[in-house]
Order: sequence, then structure tokens, then C-alpha cells
Amino acid sequence: MSVRILALVGSLRAGSHNRQLAETAVKHAPAGVEITLFEGLADVPFYNEDIDVEGSVPEAAARLRAVAGQVDAFLLFSPEYNGTMPAVLKNAIDWLSRPYGAGAISGKPVAAVGTAFGQYGGVWAQDDVRKSAGIAGATVLQDVKFSIPGSVTRFADTHPAEDNEVVAGLTEVIQQLSQATPAAA
Repeated sequence: MSVRILALVGSLRAGSHNRQLAETAVKHAPAGVEITLFEGLADVPFYNEDIDVEGSVPEAAARLRAVAGQVDAFLLFSPEYNGTMPAVLKNAIDWLSRPYGAGAISGKPVAAVGTAFGQYGGVWAQDDVRKSAGIAGATVLQDVKFSIPGSVTRFADTHPAEDNEVVAGLTEVIQQLSQATPAAA
């Protein structure tokens, strides 16, 4: 049985380097690991308890929860927007944290990685992702980190899938994440 990992990307931009990183993770997933890149975060409305009512949860949010409920772990890709994570990724975590104590993210391993233009590669944003996911009930792998600085220049002419250092780093993260799942036992 394969370990199933859901990749969520915090950038909605078509040419996003974080999306390219997620595509690289899907392409280079080791044997026994299946990574699904979730499409549709842009369609998930901002979390609001008034619309999170059984029988009337917005379709996009219900689909996110349904897909997330079928996986063993999460790999979250975050750029850095104004020193923190993008709202779209925080919103996904909020939807996955409900119902409180029994959300689709609850108890599942999570790793946060990413790339950003700055010299630290989005470290602050990824730290915030770990904090938010942990509060939401996930089992955050605090020591599993992979931040790539200088995305605009580093990936100007090269897709991350063609960068051996990136492929090796992502592969290591994926292996550590998959080993932290009950499915790996």
C-alpha cells in the first residue's frame, strides 16, 4: 500500500515556483509514495462558521476536505507574502481543522517547504505554516525543512525538476514525511 500525500500550494500564480516545486515532488516521489497536487484552492471561500454547516458546506471546501480525508500526510508549499504565509494556504488549513478535533488534518503528519525571492527562501512563512498546522491538530514535522532562497534568479531559466539539489532535497523531505505516517509502519 502506498503512502498518500496531499500537496497544497500557497501560490495561485500560474508560473509559481512553489507550484513548480510541488510538480517536482509529484514527478520525483519515491517508490511507495503517491503525491496528489490539489487543484482548486482559489475556489475555496474564506473560512466562516456561518457557512460551515452540515449539508451546506461550499462545494470547493467540501471537496478539499474529502480529498484531504483520504490521504496519510500533507506537504505544504509556501512562498512568503509580506513576511508570512499566503492567505490561501492559511484558509485551507482553517477548513481542514474543522470540525474541531476531528478535521481532515488532525493527527496527520505535515511538512512545510518552499521557495521565495528573499535570501531566506520563505523561512518565516514556512514557520507560520508549521505553527498554524500544529494548532489545527496536525502532527508537524518541525525538523523537516527545505527552504530555497532566490527563486526568481535560481529558477529563471531552470525548472526545479531540472535542479539536482532541489530534487534531492525534496526527495529527502518526502521520505521523512512518508516514514512518519501510520501507512509506513
